[in-house]
Amino acid sequence: MRRWSRGLIRMSAFNRSKRCRIFPLILAAAAAWCQNRGSTISSDQALARLMEGNKRYASDNEQHPDETRARRKELESGQHPFAVILSCADSRVPPELIFDQGLGDLFVIRVAGNVAGEDDLASIEYAVEHLHIKLILVLGHEKCGAITAAVEGAHESGHLKDLLAEIQPSVHETRDVPGDKVHNCVLANARRVAREIRESDPFLRDLIQKEQVTVVAADYALDSGVVTVLDEAKYK
Repeated sequence: MRRWSRGLIRMSAFNRSKRCRIFPLILAAAAAWCQNRGSTISSDQALARLMEGNKRYASDNEQHPDETRARRKELESGQHPFAVILSCADSRVPPELIFDQGLGDLFVIRVAGNVAGEDDLASIEYAVEHLHIKLILVLGHEKCGAITAAVEGAHESGHLKDLLAEIQPSVHETRDVPGDKVHNCVLANARRVAREIRESDPFLRDLIQKEQVTVVAADYALDSGVVTVLDEAKYK
């Protein structure tokens, strides 16, 4: 190196050449690290990661990952979530907590009754097309207030009336099924919404097929904290 009169240091040609060789390697390693953390993992890997996190949560062994100042700083440059969670807005069902995930890990859409309206489908389109997420999980839960109101035929007005109307197909589907009517409807509703996402308008349907996205329905138990993936609810 040569030291200049003003105190500046100029890098030698050798060091510049060495740095030029190393810098692309650093960028490649950083890109690979980001990919492994986020949206490029397969749907099976994403689901396994969710269920491992839920197992920790249900057994009171949470790791509370990705909650540091360093993680917040890292996310300033972009996000790489590994799963879309469409869940109920119920305060007892926060996806980041019950799956033991942190900042930037999940792309969460929350609405009462975990229904999929136009805005919700648009959010899913964004997550699949631009964030390249391979897993969409529709999360119902026991003792859901919106489902209970729909099953009991509550007479609501305004926007709530419209929301309950979206749940009515699941109410009709389970009307004659024995057992807990509300929970039966919760399960049917999660499955139906997953099916609606998979069979949505041509753009989203084709996008899901093109990106090889898996849509899963699941049920959350309030008392145990356990998430159960529902049978016949996984499609590719």
